[in-house]
Amino acid sequence: MAIGKQAKILTDKQQKHVLNYLTMTRYPLRNRLIFLFSFKAGLRAKEIANLKWYMVCDSEGHIATTLKLENKASKGKYSGRVIPLHPDIRQALNDLYQQQATDYFTPQNHIIQTEREKRTTAQVIVNFFHGLYRDLGLEGCSSHSGRRTFITNAAKNIGLAGGTLNDVRLLAGHASLNTTQRYIEYNTDAQKRLVNLI
Repeated sequence: MAIGKQAKILTDKQQKHVLNYLTMTRYPLRNRLIFLFSFKAGLRAKEIANLKWYMVCDSEGHIATTLKLENKASKGKYSGRVIPLHPDIRQALNDLYQQQATDYFTPQNHIIQTEREKRTTAQVIVNFFHGLYRDLGLEGCSSHSGRRTFITNAAKNIGLAGGTLNDVRLLAGHASLNTTQRYIEYNTDAQKRLVNLI
């Protein structure tokens, strides 16, 4: 993937702006969760569309501390993974669970649903982000912006957490570290500071 073709990452300020905007949409809770799954868990559009409640619940039916993403819900054989859930995602999941829980609720239900269907598709998620960024004038952003932002921020902070880039690779669901590195936005000022520390 050429550098010029990559989706732009969003700053913290831009993310807050988007989240504020989503409170004014027709389905604010669902839309907030779609955004958080992208930016705070690094999920692909396909993965967001394929999430089911049992993947985020513990054995007692409560929202768990991790997301157990199965291979079949991701890109295939080795892309499933366990992702610790950010507190903002857990809160949004709890709120949405309360909204969706009915006599027809089962753990097999999809988390993200549309007005007409009890599930959605990857293309609908891609279109959601396209429309969102278009409305906010965020050029160069796409459904992959959240994933790139998540991976870049994880790479920047992995040393503080006592981990390595391999931990970032596993969170991203990449088979190769080379793939993960292509997602990371580089910072030349940080590179200068790093060299001066050596």
